Amino acid sequence: MKDLESLSASQAIKALSKREIRATDLLLSCLDRIGQKESAVRAWTSLGKENALSRAKQLDKGAFQGILHGLPIGVKDLYDTFDLPTSYGSPIYADHYPITDAVSVALIRQAGGIILGKTVTTEFASFKSGVTTNPHQSKHTPGGSSSGSAAAVADFMVPLATGSQTAGSIIRPASFCGVVGFKPSLGKVSIAGVKSLSVTLDTLGCFGRTIEDVGLGVAAMSGDHRLAKIEALHNKPRIAICKTSNWSAAQKETATALAVARHAAEAISKGTVGDIKLSKDFDGLTQAQSRIMLSEMSRSLLFERVHFAKKLSPQLSKQLSEGAEIGYEQYTKDLRHASMAKASVEDLFSNEIDILIAPSATGEAPNIKDGTGDPIFCREWTLLGLPCININVTSGPNGLPVGIQLIAGPGKDHFLLSAARAFALALPDPTLRDQA
Repeated sequence: MKDLESLSASQAIKALSKREIRATDLLLSCLDRIGQKESAVRAWTSLGKENALSRAKQLDKGAFQGILHGLPIGVKDLYDTFDLPTSYGSPIYADHYPITDAVSVALIRQAGGIILGKTVTTEFASFKSGVTTNPHQSKHTPGGSSSGSAAAVADFMVPLATGSQTAGSIIRPASFCGVVGFKPSLGKVSIAGVKSLSVTLDTLGCFGRTIEDVGLGVAAMSGDHRLAKIEALHNKPRIAICKTSNWSAAQKETATALAVARHAAEAISKGTVGDIKLSKDFDGLTQAQSRIMLSEMSRSLLFERVHFAKKLSPQLSKQLSEGAEIGYEQYTKDLRHASMAKASVEDLFSNEIDILIAPSATGEAPNIKDGTGDPIFCREWTLLGLPCININVTSGPNGLPVGIQLIAGPGKDHFLLSAARAFALALPDPTLRDQA
């Protein structure tokens, strides 16, 4: 079997489980691809070639280990790994070697995954751009903060990579790079052993080339192995488009993406796919998310700010100063607002709707000099803790991917994967149906 690096995670696992391919050969194909493309894409901070090859050889000789048996994985450099450096995207931790794995990394290894290396994150998963470029066009950003993970999967360097989202750091780069990105429900994956930016918001997930891929990834990372088997929809879901109160920020290609998504959703929906406007409980939620994030950042990174201020970027230093100025009264008010909105959204999904479709980003990936893109269309869903998945549906004026996100009710991760697969199979472009 040739071009093993082009296999999706789910395709590779099926071939590995039948011993049609070897883990060693798959890994070597990925390393060869990295050797060809890394100088341009710059997705990796470190590679553990020797340990990865040793592990692949062990797996080839032994019994089938788990749902990720023999699969090379990229791990965002925000996750602790005992055998690879973990810098959190900052020069402060340039020589930092944790003594343990993050919980999710340990679970990936237990499931048979091979940690190939660490992928680039922006500085402490904030907004300062890293070195990674968009694999489709190098003058454009891959998005952030999970820059390296999204780019590595999009460029066939690995079939699966981990990410994290505090504002829009899984969904947005997935859209910019044209891959599937899955942000599960808040708390689905343990954040233990991952450098925290905001404990209220931090959510772990992954990138793959298909919906089944990201189901496998989050199944391993969480221990909820039901997610590894996506069931067919038993009933037609109630689906609506939610442009959100931030629609004025949307570019033309985002409007086109929602039109394509509406057409595909009509094929699987119970009834007409109309537009829905959220209740007043959601007014100002985007701004509340931003304040909560900044306030918690200023405390999460207080040690670094006090002891290593000169090693922080001016952009991050400014954000931390802004966060420190947010009073605790305002912070708790925003948390109460979020709590009320969560109750409203639970009621919405219980009584009116099963799936919402919303923009993933304002448009296609901007020029890399302009930053990693605006997470405005992801902020409120992250604050609400809802499971979200990006699916690529069209392209923008520069030929770059443009995705939309499907959003399900609280804790409905399994159902979201089923709906996403049905949606992807209904897309008009046969190539885009391969995401299913």
